Amino acid sequence: MRNRLLALLPIALAACSAAPAFAQLAPAQSTPPAVTPAPGRGVIPSVSAHNAAAPMLYDVGAQPIEQVSPLIQRQYLSGSQSTIVKWTVEAGAVFPLHHHANEQITWITQGRCEVFSQENRYVLTAGSVLIIPPNVPHEFRCTEDSIDIDFFAPARQDWADGAPSVAARP
Repeated sequence: MRNRLLALLPIALAACSAAPAFAQLAPAQSTPPAVTPAPGRGVIPSVSAHNAAAPMLYDVGAQPIEQVSPLIQRQYLSGSQSTIVKWTVEAGAVFPLHHHANEQITWITQGRCEVFSQENRYVLTAGSVLIIPPNVPHEFRCTEDSIDIDFFAPARQDWADGAPSVAARP
């Protein structure tokens, strides 16, 4: 049995090293976001009857672009429990050392950034995801033009209250 498994090892390694088509990001849809009726779909009677709220559909690209610093732009949306933000970052941009009460999930979809936290350097490239627990100090330095999608929970109340991004610091 062991010899049969060892014989299959080169085949398995070759299969794992090939980049499957589904592993790449899906191309952007050619149609705009839309909401259309779908009677009988997405309803659990025992749950849905108790909650009149409906999902809200947004196009992040249609959100206002805030020039946070000369090298950093931000577009974001907040729900009742969380915030999602798209950062468009030019090479050389820095988010200085900071911390916040929100958990942060960072997904680099394009480019390269380095994160320094707890005496470690994390190199993030397209496809990398880094989860930063609440109140953990961290600093971002983007070494290439990058797109960074961040998810914060709970929602960024400081931004809703008008506080500037830490990236706006000189």
